[in-house]
Amino acid sequence: MEYRTLGNSGAIVSELALGTMTFGAEADETTSHAILDTYVEHGGTFVDTADVYSAGVSETIIGRWLAQNPGKAGQVVLASKGRFPMGEGPNDLGLSRRHLRRALDASLARLGVDHIDLYQMHAWDALTPIDETLMFLDDAVTAGKIGYYGFSNYLGWQLTKAVHRTAALHLAPPVTLQPQYSLLVRDIEHEVVPAALDAHIGLLPWSPLGGGWLTGKYMRDVPPTGASRLGENPQRGMEAWDARNGDERTWNIIGAVESIAGTYDATASQVALAWLLAQPAVTSVILGARTVGQLVDNLGASALQLSGAELTRLSDASAPRVDDYPYGAAGVAQRDRNLSGGR
Repeated sequence: MEYRTLGNSGAIVSELALGTMTFGAEADETTSHAILDTYVEHGGTFVDTADVYSAGVSETIIGRWLAQNPGKAGQVVLASKGRFPMGEGPNDLGLSRRHLRRALDASLARLGVDHIDLYQMHAWDALTPIDETLMFLDDAVTAGKIGYYGFSNYLGWQLTKAVHRTAALHLAPPVTLQPQYSLLVRDIEHEVVPAALDAHIGLLPWSPLGGGWLTGKYMRDVPPTGASRLGENPQRGMEAWDARNGDERTWNIIGAVESIAGTYDATASQVALAWLLAQPAVTSVILGARTVGQLVDNLGASALQLSGAELTRLSDASAPRVDDYPYGAAGVAQRDRNLSGGR
């Protein structure tokens, strides 16, 4: 396992993080604890959760594991999130000082800790003034309840606005952004990645395997069945079967991934994750697993070093389709210069 700094902070985290959205939903407590044990034994140090994951159950499961494994717990950099509804009242959601104070205290209680290393705003809140949110987070850092903070699912302008407001108000700055990012979903490269690079913000990609599409387990025109995300619900979320299956780009990407995997005796998942680890601004890629076996396979990506030609092949096969201004033609050329550090 390799290690990197947590965005623009001095904290060190493993380049593969453990996402725990499955805990309490697709993985029971026994399986979840086995996943945590395996992750740490393989050198993983970065565990990511959220209060809404299984309505707080994910945090509770992690909290019990931390209590049972004090030696291992001391090596874990712990991240959680707040923003979405945890009750039925009008103030039981959002990024207001009132909601975040209660959400943070509740997360600390479920996790059984007095400090969360990285506290993330789970999504933008258009109703709450951004200064209110940022001042709460600065207060939480000062109080020692959190070490750092970051955002999730923010747009480029939202991230940039937050960065500039913290500078203007002399507040603790954000260190990370957690976006959806994979070979299948690269649209953040238009605005979000350049904004993160400009502010030295570390990216923590979620859904790095495109909801299972990049594992190589799906076949063209054969609807999935059985115990998988799309097998249980083919129209689930952003990875809906019909839309992805009917898109030739999907199969071009999968074909390139599987071809390269064959040259290394690696799995498709490992190749897709290795490509993502090589992208600008990426700090740690968040793995989601239902089983220990899935986790072990994904962790193998840390040892896979793709060549420059292989990275280019994957990037070419997965290039986002952009035809209109400002992302077509000259706009794309400028984006590429930005990503490479040029002007």
